Amino acid sequence: MKLEIGNFYVKDIVFGDELSFKDGILTINKEDALNFVREDDRITEAELYIAKPGDSIRMTPVKEAIEPRVRTDGEGLFPGYTDDLRQSGNGTLHALKNCSVLVVGRHWGGFQDGLIDMSGPGQKLTHFGELNNIVLVADTNEEFEKHEQQKMNDALRRAGHKLAGYIGKCVKELTPEDTDVYETTPITKRPQEINDLPSVVAVLQPQSQMEAMGYNDLIYGWDMNHYLPTLMSPQEILDGALVSGSFMPCSSKWSTYDFQNFPILRRLMDEDGTYYNFLGVIMANLNVAMDQKERVIQMIVQQATELGADFALVTEEGYGNPDADYVGAIAALETAGIKVVGVANECTGRDGASQPLVTLDEKLVAMVSTGNVSELIELPPMDTVLGELEALGRDGNSGGWDFDENIGPSVREDGSVLMEDNGLFCGDQTVGWSHKTMKDF
Repeated sequence: MKLEIGNFYVKDIVFGDELSFKDGILTINKEDALNFVREDDRITEAELYIAKPGDSIRMTPVKEAIEPRVRTDGEGLFPGYTDDLRQSGNGTLHALKNCSVLVVGRHWGGFQDGLIDMSGPGQKLTHFGELNNIVLVADTNEEFEKHEQQKMNDALRRAGHKLAGYIGKCVKELTPEDTDVYETTPITKRPQEINDLPSVVAVLQPQSQMEAMGYNDLIYGWDMNHYLPTLMSPQEILDGALVSGSFMPCSSKWSTYDFQNFPILRRLMDEDGTYYNFLGVIMANLNVAMDQKERVIQMIVQQATELGADFALVTEEGYGNPDADYVGAIAALETAGIKVVGVANECTGRDGASQPLVTLDEKLVAMVSTGNVSELIELPPMDTVLGELEALGRDGNSGGWDFDENIGPSVREDGSVLMEDNGLFCGDQTVGWSHKTMKDF
């Protein structure tokens, strides 16, 4: 497989008379873009905004993030979901870098919807605080979901995916500033000097715990609750094969933007053939019942063993119940003689004194922590709120609360916020963006 991603670096975004990209400036005709969004009759109100690094803007409830792109062959961005099914991972993409489409609820949030700040101490707590963002703030007629803690957010998320494709078309015929080329050779056809290197497989565990359809991550449009571990090319993941779902505490989520860019996979591909032989991705999933977990873990180990992996990198989307899948997979791989590095966040309580993962095993010897989901964060007021700030405390956001007898409300009268890391949009960045480091005191 050979995937070429042509990069166009967005320096600024403005509203104007037409959709275009020139000299680093992305221009969007707002009314044309909104008319495109309103083609879905479930959308009852919609507005577009621009949010750039340094702006005094807070966004919540944030539901999804997508990188604007276009395939030069005219095929759709998300096969089996917004577009006809196709094989991902081959061909040429053009991508608007340093840029995302963010989807924000106009009124209603939930457990899985997060917060982004574009300036102040909260800016670097999510990757999206550093990007130039086109922000779709919208509401829908999905009345049955408004007071549900768990929401499918289908109309809003789908609108974001389609809008990202709509905007990306402005660079379809342009020449990119530079191009990333990712090409893989079939495992059995690689040169001897590659086969002699230490072999590595990536094991990804996207969210799929909801047995009801419509909440989980999708693979080629297929709900991952129905999925079993399968070997994939990393190029497939970068080329739209996976779409983020609407489930999981928000700091632990993987947005579609994360799948499109997955830094861990890009690093493995960049160093493939130099430091190691990157065998590919065992795409797994996360389950609720113990027998389901054990079945998937067994399949992960069997595939990694048959591939001849010496090492594995394992990362999960989520925490809590998924820790059993995550820890179980690592322990089983280590038992099979495959050395593992695990990447995950922790839930150690507001005081940092609790057990970091729901389950632990002595075979976990090389772990990368991306932070504590329960850490309390205090954020000052922002001049502008896109969405509805009250949703953070009112609607069951995983990091906010209505009122706590010891520390008061999450949303204060002056617009400042006290919340747990849990409620930041994709804040723990287990895909590899994180700025966090560890220090001894």
